[in-house]
Amino acid sequence: MARNKPASVKPKPKPKQTTDKSAKPRLSNAERSAYFARREAAKVLRTVLQGDANRQAVASIKSLVYSPSIRNKKATFALVCQTLKHLRIIKDVFEIAKILNSKWKRQEELIYIIAYDILFGKEISLVGGDAEKFFTCRKDAMQSALAKLVVRKKVKNIDDLIALYQPPDITRPCYVRVNTLKLDVDSALHELGKQFKVQKDGMIPHLLMLPPHTDLHNHSLVLNGSIFVQGKASSMVAAVLDPKPGWEVLDACSAPGNKTVHLAALMKGKGKIIACELNKDRAKRLEDTIRLSGATNIEVMHGDFLKIDPKGPFSKVSAILLDPSCSGSGTASQRLDHLLPSHTTDVVDTERLNKLAAFQKKALAHALSFPAVERIVYSTCSINQIENEDVVNSVLPLATSNGFQLATPFPQWQLRGLPVFEGSEHLLRTDPVKDKEGFFIALFVKKGSV
Repeated sequence: MARNKPASVKPKPKPKQTTDKSAKPRLSNAERSAYFARREAAKVLRTVLQGDANRQAVASIKSLVYSPSIRNKKATFALVCQTLKHLRIIKDVFEIAKILNSKWKRQEELIYIIAYDILFGKEISLVGGDAEKFFTCRKDAMQSALAKLVVRKKVKNIDDLIALYQPPDITRPCYVRVNTLKLDVDSALHELGKQFKVQKDGMIPHLLMLPPHTDLHNHSLVLNGSIFVQGKASSMVAAVLDPKPGWEVLDACSAPGNKTVHLAALMKGKGKIIACELNKDRAKRLEDTIRLSGATNIEVMHGDFLKIDPKGPFSKVSAILLDPSCSGSGTASQRLDHLLPSHTTDVVDTERLNKLAAFQKKALAHALSFPAVERIVYSTCSINQIENEDVVNSVLPLATSNGFQLATPFPQWQLRGLPVFEGSEHLLRTDPVKDKEGFFIALFVKKGSV
């Protein structure tokens, strides 16, 4: 019997390998990391520059970079800060080179980042996107424009040019506030002491001091909300209000929330804090801060403090913290505000200061109208008299008629208010040079209150 021969199986032809010249080369891990860091930095820079143009910042650069949405925080922070420090030079280079057309104007923040890398950054391959490709091809033209700028400014070299454009660096200690809702001070001292020289501040409870330039952005205690990087003057504000556990407290202009969660810690998580914030983006930042702190006695109210009825649902509020929008002139250096377009001139924006002062006066007068309030703190991070002593002086008649008087926060602190009215010695100032930041604090207490 004949056997059937098995059917022959023809091998499948191998697919032809074609070379697609248009395909983009695969990026290395380092190139991919740099690509995304540039775009994260551009996103932060866009928010910063838009806030500066509108005169209403969503948050400081550090707060924006250290938000949960930014993955590579260290690289992003470095790129944003260095680009801002060199921004005026970069703009002058573009003006000389004439290579920034309308197409790239729509991505100008990314272009500034790329230009910094080309002109001043590390010698790395700028690959990954059309913007990188376009400006890398024009590297020689940009460097030639930079050389022309050196000649125009009559300096010897690029280092001298950078020094000409940049203000002096202000070195200050790194302060962290221990979040006692999650960790006690001794435990924080022990953990931080494993890596850094750390000591307690002699005046502010729960505040620790570390050496300048201490990098804590990736430290586990920061990431889990056990400590907050917060300046000494900023930490004074909630401590001056000194709310007691069980009180109902109103934080009138809360975001980004460091002072709000400090209040919660001082109250040991008991009582209630109404955190009011008008700006939508800043309110989101406030919610992130509260979530990180673990505070459970804070209620966020997205609305206008001035529209709250003092005799309405919040009529039983015992204390109000009013830290309103201000010029930020006392913290301009640490926030790099002096590098932004609005701060590149010595001309004082009088119109803006008058508008800020008008709002501050309304807000403070409104705070004084709450019937059950016993303590009110008014604070700014401004060095301007118009936002500080003048605001307090304008409401003194109302304060007196409502039973309030000025008290003296931290009597051992030497620098007090400017002597422009009787009683200004009760006010507290910090010096932007000596103390590395300029704050102002006024404490109103109701006569007869404990």
